[in-house]
Amino acid sequence: MVNLQDILAARERIRGAIRPTPCPASDYFTERTGCAAVWFKMENLQRTGAFKERGALNKLLTLSPEEKARGVIAASAGNHAQGLAYHALKLGVKATIVMPERTPLIKVSRTRDEYGAHVILKGTNFDEAYAEARRIQQEQNLVFVHPFDDPHVIAGQGTIGLELLEQTPFADMVVVPIGGGGLISGVACALKETNPRIQVVGVQTEALASMKASLTAGHVVELPAGTTIAEGIAVRRAGEITYSMVRKYVDEVVTVDEEEIANAILVMLEQEKSVVEGAGAVGVAALINGHLPKANGKKVVILLGGGNIDMNFISRIIERGLVKAGRLVRLEVSMPDRPGMLARLTAQIAEQRANVVEIHHNRAFSKKAGLGEVMVEVTLETTGRSHIQELMDALGRQGWQVSEET
Repeated sequence: MVNLQDILAARERIRGAIRPTPCPASDYFTERTGCAAVWFKMENLQRTGAFKERGALNKLLTLSPEEKARGVIAASAGNHAQGLAYHALKLGVKATIVMPERTPLIKVSRTRDEYGAHVILKGTNFDEAYAEARRIQQEQNLVFVHPFDDPHVIAGQGTIGLELLEQTPFADMVVVPIGGGGLISGVACALKETNPRIQVVGVQTEALASMKASLTAGHVVELPAGTTIAEGIAVRRAGEITYSMVRKYVDEVVTVDEEEIANAILVMLEQEKSVVEGAGAVGVAALINGHLPKANGKKVVILLGGGNIDMNFISRIIERGLVKAGRLVRLEVSMPDRPGMLARLTAQIAEQRANVVEIHHNRAFSKKAGLGEVMVEVTLETTGRSHIQELMDALGRQGWQVSEET
């Protein structure tokens, strides 16, 4: 197990190479969540976009000259890969990274093209990539750097806890993402060994809640493969070291679903002007969806683990979030097929202050419109659910059949 002295030593070891990240207060979340105060620990602002480089660098700095000469290898869904590759490049150590085939392109390209690692895409999930990395390690006699179940990696991540004790000394609760458990193990150790009154809560995705399942079972268990937008914490089996540390130091582990994670990403973009990936947003998702009832009236820190998210995926999340919030809607309007009707429709939409994004005028292929009628599908920007209802009522008063496409 890792202790506080290990974390203090890690801080001295990586000092100068890893800058402390900011931990600003959020007026928006403080006002809307029932918490006395909410802060965000911005690990998404690290050089490689995630907290992982702390543990990776600490591990690299503990290697012997002979180990550095052999080179290192790791399996990673992306953030550990970038952190290890970046600091290995700076230290002159050859790095090989095995990543799942579905790893977001931004993580693959940065690891390979920007940070100079040899990247191998193998398997559909972290566990398959891990097995391949272990095979290559034995074949080429490389040094394996585990993404979470390694004492030096855990100690490196624990330096975040030391920073929090300085930045938010009056915090009552710290909320931390969990995948394999390396981050929360180090952070919880630093916090609890210094100030035991601080509650530490872990958050996992429902799709792969391996640590929560292990705690329930009383031993480390392996879950079936699953898919999640929080690929950075998509781990089927928690670590042995991390499991023991979570049992000792973590007060509670909760889960969030995919819709909650996607909405949290959108809320952070819109309200905090901050880009957070799925794995980094689970703490936010837990807070805004009522999974942290003990946070009411408390001073709470939410750790944002990373911000490495594909831009195309962000655009899909934004569109999906806008639909869910009623700010983007698609209506089907059945009306008489006569000249000027489409102009009347767009005039009514304009009068109701909605904005047309897309319009499709369908005669032949609609099964809902009868002879002499036309079905118009129109996608609109609105201000919310009440605005949609007002718009539908106004169109209905024209004698047209209106329905919302879901």
